[in-house]
Amino acid sequence: MSLRIVVCVKYVPDATGDRHFADDLTVDREDVDGLLSELDEYAVEQALQIAEERRQGGAEAEVTVLTVGPEDAKDALRKALSMGADKAVHVEDDDLHGSDVMATSLVLAKAVEKAGYDLVVSGMASTDGTMGVVPALLAERLGVPQVTLLSEVSVADGVVRGRRDGDSASERVEASLPAVVSVTDQSGEARYPSFKGIMAAKKKPVQSWDLEDLGIEAGEVGLEGSWSVVDSAAERPARTAGTIVKDEGEGGRLLAEFLAGQKFI
Repeated sequence: MSLRIVVCVKYVPDATGDRHFADDLTVDREDVDGLLSELDEYAVEQALQIAEERRQGGAEAEVTVLTVGPEDAKDALRKALSMGADKAVHVEDDDLHGSDVMATSLVLAKAVEKAGYDLVVSGMASTDGTMGVVPALLAERLGVPQVTLLSEVSVADGVVRGRRDGDSASERVEASLPAVVSVTDQSGEARYPSFKGIMAAKKKPVQSWDLEDLGIEAGEVGLEGSWSVVDSAAERPARTAGTIVKDEGEGGRLLAEFLAGQKFI
């Protein structure tokens, strides 16, 4: 029996670009280049390693990458496909604009169910929202266990196992499949797509679904259906010139006074 792995990925604004809010106080995604969230690359990598290990043992595995976003989000799917994923699903609908984590988790859950799954893998957070709660929300909506923030993950005998590292200790966790897991940026460097992989990705199937395909009403998502909204936003203040301390015999004292005034000491 084939192990069906679904990897949830996100197309995000380039963090090195100049990002702004649009007039409706959502992120202006047309004014900056986008890419596959770096943290989601680790999720793709771990899914591929699980699939490869299973295939080496003579079993079957299939990796599907799933994203919710505008037309350009296909670029994130193509990157994941070029890394080695087998197929992709793109959920695109104008009514999704402005969806918060609650609305997004609803769409992901419906799409995951429609695609069919045994294991759902995601990154620890998106690099734009950085909330890190979608994996838990997704597991709740699917009614399956969650094993999150793993720096090591494996699957065997219908059980997913992993290591979660904390500040002072590490713990071993596991859950029976089906389950949702999220992996950290310590889980292993993501592979770089080869030229062969990039060419092969062009021929791999990418399905497109909208809200009607998933049985979701427009009022359940987008700005109208979201549980949280941005009421106001302001530009970050320009960086001011720093304080210069000239050492003319009193430099140590002046530096200490400055640090004390900033409550650093």
